[in-house]
Amino acid sequence: MSWVVLHFIGIMSYAASGAFVALEAEYSFIGVYALGLTTAFGGGMVRNLIIGVPVSELWEHSIILTVLMTLTFIVLLPLKWIDHWKRWSLFFDSIGLASFALQGALSAREVFSNDLGVMILASMFTGVGGGMIRDIIAARKPLALKEEIHAILTILCAMCIWLGWSSPLKLTLIVLVVVALRMCAIRYQWRLHLPCNLNRGSKTQMHFPILPLGKKSIGKSIYEKSE
Repeated sequence: MSWVVLHFIGIMSYAASGAFVALEAEYSFIGVYALGLTTAFGGGMVRNLIIGVPVSELWEHSIILTVLMTLTFIVLLPLKWIDHWKRWSLFFDSIGLASFALQGALSAREVFSNDLGVMILASMFTGVGGGMIRDIIAARKPLALKEEIHAILTILCAMCIWLGWSSPLKLTLIVLVVVALRMCAIRYQWRLHLPCNLNRGSKTQMHFPILPLGKKSIGKSIYEKSE
């Protein structure tokens, strides 16, 4: 029962995160519904395409009703209440990340038995796919591509399902652990110490030579980050 509750909280959270992005971009209420539905169902659509399951299986009446009610509630709320809710958005979004990733791994296991590779792909795309599509539509840099903690946690969820952790109690425990790890990663700014993550706080440039015919080499910047 606890797992079902957490999963529905995750669905509501992902729908709400899409709505908040639409409001920040000053979209109309149509944009709120569009981004909310995209965030809630986009990752599941990609997952079903990966594992070969019809996309139509996503359309459960209870889930669709939950998403539409959540988005309608946000549309009708005064802005001051929305600002207050957004303070908790990362916490509830973490619940959505965990529950969606677990759902993706469970769906892949039903089709491909214990194929860990497929389970990781399904878990990853279910957990972060909807948010990536949402950010692209809103002309933002996808958060899941900037912070590796999202992908690492979805892989952790897939490995837990691969090891047989599928009882409601164990699923609830996995969600709580994932939420705790992500909140700690945000609080303490955890990053992997890889060469590509060094000097993130400074302006960096990468140059490569261009060799046009008949002209000398010219150095040109192909990547620049100012934050």
